[in-house]
Amino acid sequence: MLSNTPIILASKSPRRQELLNLMGLNFKVELKDVDESYPDGLSPAEIAVYISEQKAKAFQAEGAIVITADTIVALNGEILGKPRDRAHAQEMLGKLSGSKHEVFTGVTLVKGEQMYSFYDRTAVYCKEVTTEEIDFYIDNYHPFDKAGSYGVQDWWGIVVVQRIEGSYTNVMGLPTEKLYAELLKFV
Repeated sequence: MLSNTPIILASKSPRRQELLNLMGLNFKVELKDVDESYPDGLSPAEIAVYISEQKAKAFQAEGAIVITADTIVALNGEILGKPRDRAHAQEMLGKLSGSKHEVFTGVTLVKGEQMYSFYDRTAVYCKEVTTEEIDFYIDNYHPFDKAGSYGVQDWWGIVVVQRIEGSYTNVMGLPTEKLYAELLKFV
């Protein structure tokens, strides 16, 4: 089992922390500032993995497995990151209204000199929403720390998301099904 394996989660995301807790993993959180820019010409999956690997390279942890992750929302080839401000969140949510987008999460595992990365992809379908509903969401759920300006685990996911194809936890920011399988191989 993985419960005795020392793990460092390099993420301030409360959702990722909650998911690791639900997986029954014993972990601690450590944070390092990392430049999250990426080279031009990468696909959404490559961007998520690239940033996850950049985060992982900032760590040296003897005996522990370090987990880093990055989540990207892509809509028709456009990357929707975390919103800069309210107007940017309104713009992104307006684009997601009535459309299908994809969520990619890149995950990197590091132990000593070993580094292994993978990603998951989930398609998300949203119903159309009004400007008033977008404003309600922003005012009440403050989605400024979330890629694409929304959380699938809150009002947006419950009211707006019509269906998903793929991993639900991937849309939350960590594909736990794949992560668990990869951790078992990595220990």
